[in-house]
Amino acid sequence: MSVLYLVTLLVSLAGMVVLDRRFRLFFWASARRAAIVLAVGVAFLLVWDLSGIGLGIFYRGETDLMTGVQLAPELPLEEFFFLTFLCYLTMNLVQGARLAFGVRTQRPDHPTKEPA
Repeated sequence: MSVLYLVTLLVSLAGMVVLDRRFRLFFWASARRAAIVLAVGVAFLLVWDLSGIGLGIFYRGETDLMTGVQLAPELPLEEFFFLTFLCYLTMNLVQGARLAFGVRTQRPDHPTKEPA
């Protein structure tokens, strides 16, 4: 039993937080919306995983790098953190691409002024 994979995932998540904070990409742009998007994304992927496990498609591989803690049969603890990292990474990439390419989106709480 090891925590190496879990620690790697947590360090990677911390990197996403640092990038998010530095460039105001996701949580630092709109914390409430980010929390909802992240929760929905992780929930969707967990349901996807559980469906795959139930159908016998997904299974837990044997490795010495994981804690051995199971959230459900064939669903290791590390999977939750991996899915969280995956969703956070995706949203940082989407928002980072918008920033890099200068794509501006109108936010409902910040209407643009009409020219006089």
